[in-house]
Amino acid sequence: MRTHHQARRELDKIDRNILRILQEDGRISFTELGERVGLSTTPCTERVRRLEREGIIQGYNARLNPQHLKAGLLVFVELSLDYKSGDTFEEFRRAVLKLPQVLECHLVSGEFDYLVKARISEMASYRKLLGDILLKLPHVRESKSYIVMEEIKETLSLPVPD
Repeated sequence: MRTHHQARRELDKIDRNILRILQEDGRISFTELGERVGLSTTPCTERVRRLEREGIIQGYNARLNPQHLKAGLLVFVELSLDYKSGDTFEEFRRAVLKLPQVLECHLVSGEFDYLVKARISEMASYRKLLGDILLKLPHVRESKSYIVMEEIKETLSLPVPD
């Protein structure tokens, strides 16, 4: 079992190509993946399994269209808490983890404490999200919202360096 303190093994060119291809198509067969990176199926499979074991590949997901799931409205909300202690942050954290509309929540530097990314169906849902949910989370003092008018780019793909 590898610990976080041990030096990470460098990714070679084949590893990096595997990562690029899997980000584009997580359902590719090991045979086809191997062909594209110049390996036979077994060593290709072993490399992917190693990348998974090492936590470099964290999982595989289906990308769903939010329009088809009544989640077409994207909002970002900045939230600040009324007081800042370890307990306050932990209480907030536990509460926000239970909200399925919240896709991301980050503790950030700057004027506000948290940045929240949420997907909802419409403006009426937004009022509910903000009033009934986000502002009722423990210790929320203030919020500032941004409704997304046009989505230019949204991806989970990371650039894999050469």
